[in-house]
Amino acid sequence: MPEGPGPYELDRPDREPTPLEKNRAVVQWLEYQLRQAKKRVQQLEAQETQERGRREQAHAGLRWKLQPEQPDAPALLHRGDCAAYPVVGGYIGQDDALIALEMPEVEPCRVCRPENGLTYR
Repeated sequence: MPEGPGPYELDRPDREPTPLEKNRAVVQWLEYQLRQAKKRVQQLEAQETQERGRREQAHAGLRWKLQPEQPDAPALLHRGDCAAYPVVGGYIGQDDALIALEMPEVEPCRVCRPENGLTYR
């Protein structure tokens, strides 16, 4: 007795699929589902990365950074999110930024205007 359908049985639309055909269909469906799940994970990871960047940018806007004095330029105080000077040594808080602005050798950045966000407590 033959294991699978005969050549004439394959052409019948009402025939029952073989176990092999059923399992191949399941494998194709699972592969499709896996591709969809991987795409969704990539989308969610990209969203998470963007959100983390937005949070870090917002947090940096609430901090300040000091650019060291150069031989031909004074020390500059920047907002934490100022692109004119990338963070090298870290950020400083509001109190330290206020103290820095009072120092004669420190000037505020003309691009980000850090003094606008500083208030005395």
